[in-house]
Parts: sequence; structure tokens; C-alpha cells
Amino acid sequence: MSRYSDTAAILERLIAFDTTSRNSNLALIDWVEGYLTGLGARCERVPSADGQKSNLHAIIGPEADGGVILSGHSDVVPVDGQNWSTDPFVLTEKGGKLYGRGTCDMKGFLACALAAAPDFAAAPLKRPVHFAISYDEEVGCLGAPSMISAMAAGNPKPSAVIVGEPTGMKVVTGHKGLYSVRVEVTGHEAHSSLVEAGACAVTNAVILMDFLRREAEALRAAAPADSPFDPPFGTLTIGRMGGGSAVNILAKDAWFEALMRPAPWDDGPGLGRRLRALAAEVETDMRRTAPGARVTVTEMSNVPPLRPENEGEAEMIARALTGDNAPRVVSYGTEGGQFQDGGFSSVICGPGHIDQAHQPDEFGERSQLEACLAFLKKLEQRLSA
Repeated sequence: MSRYSDTAAILERLIAFDTTSRNSNLALIDWVEGYLTGLGARCERVPSADGQKSNLHAIIGPEADGGVILSGHSDVVPVDGQNWSTDPFVLTEKGGKLYGRGTCDMKGFLACALAAAPDFAAAPLKRPVHFAISYDEEVGCLGAPSMISAMAAGNPKPSAVIVGEPTGMKVVTGHKGLYSVRVEVTGHEAHSSLVEAGACAVTNAVILMDFLRREAEALRAAAPADSPFDPPFGTLTIGRMGGGSAVNILAKDAWFEALMRPAPWDDGPGLGRRLRALAAEVETDMRRTAPGARVTVTEMSNVPPLRPENEGEAEMIARALTGDNAPRVVSYGTEGGQFQDGGFSSVICGPGHIDQAHQPDEFGERSQLEACLAFLKKLEQRLSA
């Protein structure tokens, strides 16, 4: 029996919580925890350091190893400046499409999982189903690591993770990561004709930016000929920059932010180490003429790639439940790589299509939600066998 009407009702509740990443997600977590506790789930929160947000880990089924984690994030991206034809925080269903912020990315998957929860609770499960709901995925996958650590240290031990990011219910076994830094250069102002009387922050920031430009070329050259990604190489871009007060003054301050999307064979943190080493050299050179000069490199995000696993448990489960055996990777990042680094076999499979994510008039399709519900029913049967 389809749980679609229950899914739509739950999705309506989830969409009504404005969990844009700048806001708290606690109202949503309160509601979900109450709902799952009412079904007999064992729930544990893993809060943020300031207590304003929280992850939620819930278990339905026996205290047995080998269960499956259904993973999704609770936060959504802003609607600021977007031209919506409907209220983004009121679910609107038209022509088989459900409009609202997060319907695709990724409250649609969460709604399906929660709608299936009563069936999981009533089933004779031999292995449990785990619900893992995180915060701050959209701003660098900041919330999930603490929950993953708690799950890895706790019991029972799950054997696989299905991250329900929108893939059209196709199986995705690999994706690029996310590594970003902010570089700040502090020099000493002087007249531009007196270069030995100060240190120009902008000029020295350019040295570091040129290093990253050359690193981007190296990433392109390092891609194997059979790379499945589009583009086939890891990428590195400088997205923001600023500094200086006038063209005839040696700049006191400069800054820029860079973003790397490493492929599974690339090393994001390694790039950070090389950049810091060069920054130390630049700082030393600047202090010849400006003793107070400083160069700092701050890591803003470090999300590992998802590496395709050789006959991984998560992939085998997802392929068995979907019948999809095609090789498939994506260039965007998810929490899947974090779960994998935490010791869990991981795969990406969820309803919706990524080209709808973050868009005005974001929508999820009824057919996709129904396909996800069918997938979860098969998972229930597998965990009961």
C-alpha cells in the first residue's frame, strides 16, 4: 500500500519549518523526534556546540548489527532574491509536482523515510533501520561529522548508509569532495613609490592566488584517462577576493576565498598544507620591510569525496532494491564521503533531480516520491528476511 498521502502530509509539515542554514533547526528536530518516539524509536540528539542546532539519530528495530542508515539533512538554502510563484514554505501540489523550498533537496526524502517509519515499526525486522538527520549540510557539511562519530562509537553497528540526495532514484557510487579556504594577508601601508617602506598585501596575495592557479592546472593533468566525472578532473577556483584602498597606496589588507572540488584521487587537505607552507614563506618575506605583516590560511570546509567501493554493502543493497546496475558518479558533494570516512559503506540514492535543487519554484515529483516509497518497502522486506 502506497504511503504517498502520508508522505505529502509530512512533507507539508517539514517544508513549513524554515530551516535555512542561518536559522535553528530545533523546531523540526523536536517534531521529528516526537513523531519517531511515538513509533517506539530510540532517539539520540547530537547538538551543535552552541546548542542552537542538532543532529538526530533514531533507531527502529532490534538491537542488532547490520542495519541500514537512511541519511538526510534538515537545512535548506535561502530563498532571498529568488522569484517564487508560490510561498516557498507552504507546500503546493500542482500537476504531479510538489513545490516548496526543500521538496527536492532534501525534505522529500526525509518525508518518505518518515512516512515509511510506521511500516518499519510494525515489521518483524531482523536488523534495524537508522534515521540520521543532520544540520548545516548546505554550508559545508558541518553538522554530520559529530553524529557520524557518535554512531561509529555506539551500538548497534550499521553496515550501510543510503544518503537520499536527489539522484532520480538512481544509484550513485562516487562524487567529488569540497575543500575551501579563506586567505587573509596583512601588510603595511606606504606610498606606492616607496615599496621598501611597507609591504603590499594585494601584491603578495597574488603570489598565493597564482600558486592556486598552477595547482588547478595540476589537478587537470592528474585526471586519469578513464575518469567518469564531468569535468573529468578535480577543480580549483577563486570565487571571492578584495583588498586595498587606492591604486597609489601599498595595500594594508587583502583577502580571497578559494574552493577545490577534489576527485577521489585528489588530496584537498594536502593542498591546504602546501598553501600554508607557501603562506609562511610569503609572510617571512613581507616582514623584511613590514615586521607586523601576517598571512593566515583558514580552512572553511573539508568534505571528502565519496570513493566507489569494490562490491560495497551499500551499493549492493541499493542496486538490489532499484535494479539499477549502471555505473554513475556526480560532481557535487554530499555527506556520503563523511560517512565513508567514518567507516560506513555508503551510496547516494534519493528522489528528485539535482537541477531542481536550490532553484526558485523548487519542486519534487509525485512519481519520484512514490518510487522512493517502493524502494523503502523493499528495504523493509530485506531487513526482515
